[in-house]
Amino acid sequence: MPPVRIAIDVRKLHDYGIGTYVRNLLTHLVRLDRETEYVLLCRPADQAFVGGLAENFRAVPQPAGAYSISEQLRIPVQLRRERISLFHAPHYTLPVLTPCRSIVTIHDCIHLRFPQYLPNRLAHGYAQAALWSATHRSDCVLTVSEASKRDILTFFDIAPEKVAVIPNAIDDRFWTPPAEEAMSRVRERYQLLGPFLLYAGNIKPHKNLERLLDAFYDVRRRGHDDLTLLIIGDEISHYAELRRAVHRYQLHRFVRFLGFVPAETLQILYRLARAFVFPSLYEGFGLPPLEAMASGTPVVTSNVSALPEVTGDAAVLVDPRDRDAIADGIQSVLEDDALRTDLATKGLARARQFSWDRSIRRIWEIYGNVASARYGAPTTRATTDA
Repeated sequence: MPPVRIAIDVRKLHDYGIGTYVRNLLTHLVRLDRETEYVLLCRPADQAFVGGLAENFRAVPQPAGAYSISEQLRIPVQLRRERISLFHAPHYTLPVLTPCRSIVTIHDCIHLRFPQYLPNRLAHGYAQAALWSATHRSDCVLTVSEASKRDILTFFDIAPEKVAVIPNAIDDRFWTPPAEEAMSRVRERYQLLGPFLLYAGNIKPHKNLERLLDAFYDVRRRGHDDLTLLIIGDEISHYAELRRAVHRYQLHRFVRFLGFVPAETLQILYRLARAFVFPSLYEGFGLPPLEAMASGTPVVTSNVSALPEVTGDAAVLVDPRDRDAIADGIQSVLEDDALRTDLATKGLARARQFSWDRSIRRIWEIYGNVASARYGAPTTRATTDA
């Protein structure tokens, strides 16, 4: 019997969200499996790093761009050349001509839930076709929450047992408190002289940051005029609406867009923040609130999509379409010390319920089940408990 050879598309290694998933997938597979041969399709610039993970992990450069016609042709050719048994696409773009058994991870259905945020109808058509192909042509679909599974089953007519829910988790670094010296350096560098709210993530329209600015303005008018808001993520220059909102409320001195910051700095900012606010309209999982909870910081987040599933009773949940509700949630955390203490305690306990080690072990087990079916053994479909 030919050896099992598993290929994983790791071209999004450095992305903000999916990159976290890919990095943890690789890190834990290296610890878990030193026998199976893994072929990692990577950006040419990442070849040295990826190829140095372990002896049974081999880097193969794949220059095709994401969402391109090129990847639809190049990846299947590469899979044939490498004699791959099983291919894992950790994003929804599974090439139509994939010549082997396959697993695809669909993190969310945002392009179908919010087509208005895509640049044009062609982009929406591509997303719809790619997701249809991924759900119907793959042997197993992985997703990260029950909410995302419900969306997948709503949009695509596939068997529920084909979809396995395996949640994300947080990086181990969040469990190690930073040194006081490091925290002092961050305070000084960013001039954090008073209480501040924190948001971390990208600033695309569904993240609802314009309404967060509305609510922040309201909270300041209610007596918290020493409060500032730090937004970690994309550069504001890409989003004119946010610039206009800051100008409208004259918040230039109180809202700071820091762009992307190093992981070590973000870890400290979580701990220094008075509260973490994440009023997103839609999340397939919602990792930043979990990271904030692991840092002991109270969280105010949305009562929609996967966010209640992830945060449980360890966060203040608000209607993200209601600026008053967001402002009320923020105000309650700022003014109620007992609530803050309760959220911090519950948040730490909730965050510990999620483990990359457990999640990647389950993915590895599914690899074995799906790959073995190529050689005639029955495939055991994954269960969907999160």
